[in-house]
Amino acid sequence: MRNGGQLLVECLLALGATKSFGVPGESYLAVLDALHDTKGRLDYVLCRQEGGAAFMAAAYGKLTGSPGICMVTRGPGATNAAIGVHTAMQDSVPMILLVGQVGTHMKGREAFQELDYAAVFGTMAKWAVEIDQVERIPEIISRAWITATTGRPGPVVIALPEDMLTTPTDVVPLPGPAAIFEPAPSRAAMAKLSEILGEAERPLILYGGCNWQAGSAAKLQAFAEAADIPVVSVFRYQDQYDNFSPTFCGEAGVGMAPAVKKLLREADVILAVNNRFGENSTDGYTLFEVPEAAQRIVHVHGSDREIGKVYRPALGIHAGPNAFAAALGAMQPVRGNWSAWRESARAAFEAGFELPDLPSPVDMGKVTAHLREVLPDDVILANGAGNFAVWPNKFFKYGPKARLLAPQSGAMGYGVPAAIAAKLVHPERTVVCFAGDGDFQMTSQELATARQAGAQPIVLVLNNGIYGTIRAHQERHYPARVSGTDMESPDFVMLARAYGFHGERVERTEDFAAAFERALASPTGAVLDLVISPEALTPRQTLTQMRDAALSAASRKG
Repeated sequence: MRNGGQLLVECLLALGATKSFGVPGESYLAVLDALHDTKGRLDYVLCRQEGGAAFMAAAYGKLTGSPGICMVTRGPGATNAAIGVHTAMQDSVPMILLVGQVGTHMKGREAFQELDYAAVFGTMAKWAVEIDQVERIPEIISRAWITATTGRPGPVVIALPEDMLTTPTDVVPLPGPAAIFEPAPSRAAMAKLSEILGEAERPLILYGGCNWQAGSAAKLQAFAEAADIPVVSVFRYQDQYDNFSPTFCGEAGVGMAPAVKKLLREADVILAVNNRFGENSTDGYTLFEVPEAAQRIVHVHGSDREIGKVYRPALGIHAGPNAFAAALGAMQPVRGNWSAWRESARAAFEAGFELPDLPSPVDMGKVTAHLREVLPDDVILANGAGNFAVWPNKFFKYGPKARLLAPQSGAMGYGVPAAIAAKLVHPERTVVCFAGDGDFQMTSQELATARQAGAQPIVLVLNNGIYGTIRAHQERHYPARVSGTDMESPDFVMLARAYGFHGERVERTEDFAAAFERALASPTGAVLDLVISPEALTPRQTLTQMRDAALSAASRKG
């Protein structure tokens, strides 16, 4: 006999879970007790706030393709963790959030910390469910694993009533994960694709998603190079394709380069693979007409619910990215008279790395150029949200071994927890987190988690004393009327040292290289506090230029 908490943990082990992230709570004590006996097999990473724990689980899912497991208590614990659920959904990454719940005999009375989780998470998660009978734990945990990882991957929320977790049972776990293969494209679909590409004058491949298996992106790349077709990633998924390939031409996301917008607008055929046509990759749904785009769209996705959700495709192919990439490898090469089109797009991508000197004590253009030179080819970069994210997102080239952990949801505070999760998965690899001063303070307490878990990354804090993205919007729409965006911060060096990290303040560009070398050598991770001028808010326009342009425009209207 075993209780529900023990059965739950045994089910997770049988499915292949090795890590869980959480904050303890009295509502799932039976689960915590079961985890006492699984150290080294299924570890519990003790976090400092449920939002940080959920971010770690979401990042783990993105990095590994296996569900990130997060465990939190009922009510406040669940609502704190909601930010990670939302991020996992928008990123299309597998995650399972296990939430304590009031006893079944108390439900519906608004008991202490009671929530209706299906109602709270119903539109935020891929599936939200409550386990009322201990015997159903293996069934529902297995279904949750399958739901989180198949089709369009996403988060599943499971509520666990306290009395259910302490109920004894002789039910045993199911024997391992189910073998489920991706849907594969039919021969007819591939023949139609070949016909459409053969009629193209300016074809383009737009790809996204995290669930690419080893070797699949290389097959997509081989096809693109053989056909000489330009390739663009969706927002924050550029790491899934070799950026050094002559076919890679940039990222369609926030702050989209004009050359990429032009490429998407002027394409006559777009092969969209594993992407969901979000707002950021379509420039607010302006690059293609909704619902019938001028471009002929071939939409390939593992979930039939994504095909035609926004744009009615000329051809819809229900197929997972890996099965589709394999089919591309067997397809007869398609070539057209578009080499100049691809060459022009690549040249514009390369030109985007050229920057003027920035008006800042630490020039991030030069810092990022240095990082491109010294970071290993299997580096993992992470970031949260803010103007600072332009540096790892737009000014770094990701080779086939490098990875980027960054939230499509635009969630501040994601970077530090994501970097910790990456260091847990790959302790031998260099992990660097980019964080703004505001972004860093959302989850800086998770540095304690990193120290306790022995997973200490390097954190670069771009410290300009403002909430930069919002200040940029203010200056563009309400120039010279600053409100709520100036920020006073603690001494980040002292804070880092208090958490057991190496800490340094870098006040000049020329001091960065030596400081970063010391950070790389530190066995306890590092926090480098980089002094950035608010004027250097974007790579190519200063804060004053934004304000002056807005004031001038307002004057002309007046």
